[in-house]
Amino acid sequence: MTPPASHPAPGRIGPADSSFPLDRRVFGGFVEHLGRHIYDGIHEPGHPSADARGFRGDVIELVRELGVSTIRYPGGNFVSGYRWEDGVGPVAERPRRLDLAWHSTETNEVGLHEFSHWLDQVGSELMLAVNLGTRGTAEALDLLEYANGAVDTEWVRRRAAHGRAEPFGVTMWCLGNEMDGWWQLGARSAAEYGALAARTARAMRRFDPHLQLVVCGSSARSMPTFGEWEREVLSHTFDDVDFISCHAYYEERDGDAQEFLASAVDMDLFIRQVVEIADEVAAARGSDKRIMISFDEWNVWYQSRWNAIEGTQPLGEWPVAPRLLEDVYTVQDAVVVGDLLITLLQHADRVASASLAQLVNVIGPIMTEPGGPAWRQTTFFPFSLTSRLAGARVLPVAVETSTFRSSRFGEVPTVNAVATVDDGGLSLFLVNRSLEESAEVRIDVAGHGAGFDVAESHLLHEADRYAVNTLDDPDRVRPRPFDGVAIDGGVLSATLPPVSWAAVRLTPRPVGG
Repeated sequence: MTPPASHPAPGRIGPADSSFPLDRRVFGGFVEHLGRHIYDGIHEPGHPSADARGFRGDVIELVRELGVSTIRYPGGNFVSGYRWEDGVGPVAERPRRLDLAWHSTETNEVGLHEFSHWLDQVGSELMLAVNLGTRGTAEALDLLEYANGAVDTEWVRRRAAHGRAEPFGVTMWCLGNEMDGWWQLGARSAAEYGALAARTARAMRRFDPHLQLVVCGSSARSMPTFGEWEREVLSHTFDDVDFISCHAYYEERDGDAQEFLASAVDMDLFIRQVVEIADEVAAARGSDKRIMISFDEWNVWYQSRWNAIEGTQPLGEWPVAPRLLEDVYTVQDAVVVGDLLITLLQHADRVASASLAQLVNVIGPIMTEPGGPAWRQTTFFPFSLTSRLAGARVLPVAVETSTFRSSRFGEVPTVNAVATVDDGGLSLFLVNRSLEESAEVRIDVAGHGAGFDVAESHLLHEADRYAVNTLDDPDRVRPRPFDGVAIDGGVLSATLPPVSWAAVRLTPRPVGG
């Protein structure tokens, strides 16, 4: 077999004074009442592994392994029609409701109390979204008081009667979801939404001035209102919020795999443009405040497949937990996910929160079968390894690499990389976006220690880039040791095969070693 052509890719990790801190909330997730995410996903009382509250133990273990820091809940499109009161109190007395977002029936078996229990099991913090679609400021304040109140009020008494005397202590709140989108219940213009979000934020801060609040940015960079939406919304909310959201999903279209492998370039542009707009608003106000980004929905999602079947569902049927948006992910998809993670880390000076959307069954890195097993999709691995290996500070990596031509972005670098550092060593994350060529990577790490050893290395690559993990073959794709990684004279060298993602952990060489 003839080996693929290769090109040199020398690089250098930036100096220590170019680093910036990494907020662990970048490794967040997203759980929505959608399809089989909650019911038959994380919650299945009849499953052999289920705990006393009906949550699957096998899924809990996989979410722990995935390493999600925060989880955004309960939506998503779902939240814009959600009455939070339906999800508290005795489960047998909770109402069944029609979910207009996903044309389903919501049983409300899982609500704030149950989900908080699940978060305790997986070791993640709650990021709570309020409904600013069909509801408004008053209902957001009621939820805030119910969740976080500590004095003797009616909402606090109800919470205690429902089994929780202590506050939930939620610190991060999303002011609605995708309010620029025509598909969203209660969608508004930027001026209308900005005014509502500002009123709600100011009211919530009267309860607790230390809350961290996320205002809705554009639901995609391709939205016709992108840019002007951010300017208008921030003109209303700048003084009252901490974050503006970004949402982005990517897929291979029309069989153009090389263009798909450039997806992270779009994310990079999205972040840069939103930061520029936020800073323009700050400058116009004479403020040195920096609005941070919460990239609280991102993933590979084959929306074109969903759009093809969306209109075929019978309107008279409202199923409970139907199989929706259950994409099966390939190695190529996982490489793109790894590249998107690299991009989020590269912007960690302004991206202080991010949520992989979603976690289980629904475009998720974890899949389940009712009564049966749970397994890792290909996209599980770059997330879990990056979350585990990433250090406390991010270091830029400048790589001299070949390029390929993108119809949307022009010349795109073939290799992308980022590094992180902590007291225990240095981690390097790399991707080769080329469909055809290997990359001979040589990264100078000498400026960050007298000497390093390779502690562990992982390569995600298959000859068949469309290989997947399934119920019948759940371990078809797994990362393997990145053979050939070496350190010599302060230079790390390795060969990245085409369409591959890699993670390398370096630890300081013992004195005299």
